[in-house]
Amino acid sequence: MLEKKREGEGETEGGLAEAPPHYYGHRERLRERFREAGAEALSDYELLEAVLFRALPRRDLKPLAKTLIATFGSFAEVISAPEARLAQVKGLGPASITELKLVQAAASRLIRGEVKKRPVLSSWSAVLDYCRTAQAFEDREQFRVLFLDKRNQVIADEVQQTGTVDHTPVYPREVVKRALELSATAIILVHNHPSGDPTPSRADIQMTQQIITVANPLGISVHDHIIVGKQGHASLKGLKLI
Repeated sequence: MLEKKREGEGETEGGLAEAPPHYYGHRERLRERFREAGAEALSDYELLEAVLFRALPRRDLKPLAKTLIATFGSFAEVISAPEARLAQVKGLGPASITELKLVQAAASRLIRGEVKKRPVLSSWSAVLDYCRTAQAFEDREQFRVLFLDKRNQVIADEVQQTGTVDHTPVYPREVVKRALELSATAIILVHNHPSGDPTPSRADIQMTQQIITVANPLGISVHDHIIVGKQGHASLKGLKLI
């Protein structure tokens, strides 16, 4: 009776068992380093390797991981990249892209949970982290609104509009109408600049002022308008533009 060969083992022409591929040991060493020293002990490409282990169990993933970092810039930009762009990378198939998107979804949900547990004004850094995770690396502009109750806790988080690479149509009355439907007493406006530069434009400032003009008489406060991009974030309130 023949014994079933373990994964990764083969035979040479002379009948001798082949040594397991060199990357098997590398994978275990990477896992061990992560277990013992945590994520900070791994570089961006090594963390990507670990994420892709399950989707691509029989390949040396270091070249692919380094290609992804070179193409998109960082671990965060890889997992946030649009699926269509990821699919253009040679060697990255549907299973691998799904693994990356699962990591992105898990990160976003984790931070969103932190935001929802506490009043946003007392956990502002978590709000900024969530906004950046949610849309800083999107390739089209998205206009999002966080709707808050009288305790300044998030009751809804909604993307109102998705536009082009440099423009998103925003309708102030629709924003305020939705706030009234949710019985929100305050809102935080959020949108991204796919260019990477979060500096507010004149149109961003004018649109914010229009929403404030409609919202204030109805008892709805606009706490801030946050703009996020690959290079960081900008707060219109922090810049004293509202």
